[in-house]
Amino acid sequence: MGGKITYVFLSTVLVLVFAVVGMEGVLLLLTGEPAAMGMGAVAFLLPLVGGWFLWKNTRFARRANRLAAELEAEGGLPVDELKRTAGGRIDRDSADEVFARRKAETEDAPDDWRCWFRLAVAYHDARDTPRARKAMQRAIALHEGRTAGV
Repeated sequence: MGGKITYVFLSTVLVLVFAVVGMEGVLLLLTGEPAAMGMGAVAFLLPLVGGWFLWKNTRFARRANRLAAELEAEGGLPVDELKRTAGGRIDRDSADEVFARRKAETEDAPDDWRCWFRLAVAYHDARDTPRARKAMQRAIALHEGRTAGV
């Protein structure tokens, strides 16, 4: 729950910053000076790009959380069987071992969103965030009845 509160708080702060930057951009556009208008146009576009990025990430997180809740209701969430170091970090060899099993499971059932979800968790545990995100996107697409390449 703490992660969600932090995400909402930081997103709210980010939206407020976008609003201030956007207003400054409008004020710079209204000056009539070419250099200021150029900076104003860029300052006006930054919140639009940032807002799009925030929306895409929020939508991704909500969909992934929805899949996690559904998988939990089915009793299919992956069990945390990873060994940890004395400092609490995931042991790399343990993560690689679980990843190999999850990958084989996904290769056996490539159209099952549940397998892709568990593979995404295994990628994350193995500290491969880009592939974890792609695997989760694939799980979301399969759950929604769409096709998506990984």
